[in-house]
This record gives sequence, structure tokens and C-alpha cells, in this order.
Amino acid sequence: MHAFNHRSCVLVILLKDKIVRKAGDLTNAYVYEVGPGPGGITRSILNANVTELLVVEKDSRFIPGLQMLSDAAPGKLRIVHGDVLTYKIERAFPESLKRRWEDDPPNVHIIGNLPFSVSTPLIIKWLENVSCKDGPFVYGRTQMTLTFQKEVAERLTASTGSKQRSRLSVMAQYLCNVQHILTIPGRAFVPKPEVDVGVVRFTPLTRPRIEQPFKLVERVVQNAFQFRRKYCYRGLGMLFPEVQRVESTEKLLELADVDPTLRPSQLSVSHFKSLCDVYRKMCDEDPHLFTYNFREELKQNKSKNQERENDKERSRR
Repeated sequence: MHAFNHRSCVLVILLKDKIVRKAGDLTNAYVYEVGPGPGGITRSILNANVTELLVVEKDSRFIPGLQMLSDAAPGKLRIVHGDVLTYKIERAFPESLKRRWEDDPPNVHIIGNLPFSVSTPLIIKWLENVSCKDGPFVYGRTQMTLTFQKEVAERLTASTGSKQRSRLSVMAQYLCNVQHILTIPGRAFVPKPEVDVGVVRFTPLTRPRIEQPFKLVERVVQNAFQFRRKYCYRGLGMLFPEVQRVESTEKLLELADVDPTLRPSQLSVSHFKSLCDVYRKMCDEDPHLFTYNFREELKQNKSKNQERENDKERSRR
């Protein structure tokens, strides 16, 4: 039993070294590690000759162990006891590291073995930062090497037409070059998670494939994938109020030159570019359009119907 545990630990260390190697050459780099936990990847990063490693950990149980690593690597490891979803990284590293967006990526890296519960909201937050060139991307096209549940990793990198193609695929791929660089079986971890893990590398593109505000792109993509198994016009129709839905959806698809009978997963990033550009023009012509929420309208219609029913009931008495 002990021998098995010892071998598992060795395997974990080798894999963590491998994850860090996949991030590229970290010599003299400034690294931001999210969710270091007990510090397995932290050790591997410190062994890669970085100039500075900043870790943000929410769980106070892991802080003493990280503190011991910091004592063993004086001046190299900075620990923040906080939440990665709210931590401001903008001023954490020296100004001199900043690069222009068109230049090569800066010598700043984000590495993280993320808790599955925060991985999707966190990557969406960071993609919005890429779009606005703020947060970790004030330094330039900061590269990210992150672990996800294998299914999420597959969705992030899924190509047009594949079964895993989703909102996440389009949102990541219109802003970044996204590569699924490694799959680690769950049994390699101690304690063992129920699922396999995918390591994904993100490099922001010098120019996004869709040049529209992040929230607008997110809105179009989210609606398109609303009804995954139906034709795309169904979900895209939810961008418009009921009274003009049919007409506006036809106009959107016609001007964007998108076949209404394509499934959401068959829409490429260039399809979404056309849809977002046309939708933007439609919103410019009718500013109320962007704030329209079909769920809100559904709710209002339900309560109106309920009121009518109540009125009828009262008149019968």
C-alpha cells in the first residue's frame, strides 16, 4: 500500500513538471499561479528558474505549506491569500515587462491547476480581459497554461462541426490560439478525481477574429447555442422581441449570409463574425435591441396571461 502511494506521488511530481514544461521556457519569467493548493505545481515552477512567482490561494489550509516553500526560495515566491476571481493582477509585476499587443508575448505567464468549480467562469473572465487588453493582459499577450476537466478542455478546442463544439469553443477561439496540449488520466492524481484532466494553452491573437465588444459577441454566441440540436435560426431568433422575431431573424441571417438550417455547432468563427457585425448594425439602428431579454418577455407574457385568467375567473363568479 505504501509503495503504491509513493509511486503515485512520484508520478504526480513528474506530471506537474510536464505541465510546467508545456508552458514554455520560464527562465527569468514572472509567473502568476492560480489555485496552487498544496504547492505541487508551485515547486515545479520554482525549479524552472523563474524570477518571481506570485500565487493566489483562497483556502487558508494551504497557506502554511506555501509559506514553507517561500522560506525555501527566498525572494522568489509571493503569496496572496485571496480569491482569483476578484484579485487584481494589473499592478502585481514591474511596468518594464509590458509589451505592445503586436509584439511577441511578454515574459509573464499564467499557470493554473484550477478547481473545476471556478474554471469556466474564470476563463470567461480572462477572455473578456483579453478582449479589453486589461487584467493580466495589461502586460501584452500574456500566455496561459491551465488545467480543466477533460470535457471542458475538449470544448475549448473543438473545431467547427464537432460534437463538443459549444459557446466556449467560439469565445476562446475568436480571441486566442487555443491548444489542448496534454491529457492526464484522473488516476495520476492524489487524491484521485473522478475525471481525466486536460491541459490547455492559450495565446491571445494580435487581432481578434471578431472585432466587436466582448458582451455583444457573448450575447450572439450564447443565443445561437441556446437550442443546440435545432437549426441556428431558433436560438438566434431569441435576440429579438417576439413581435419582430421572424422578420429580424431572417434579416440577420440574410445579411450575414448564414444558412438558417445550419446547427449551432456547424457555425464557424467567420459565420459568427458576420452575425456579430450585422447584429451590431441592427443594435445601432435600434438601441433597445441590445437590452432585450427574451426570458424577461416570457415572464411578462406569463404574468399577463395569468392576470387574464384571473379576470375571467372573477367575471364568472
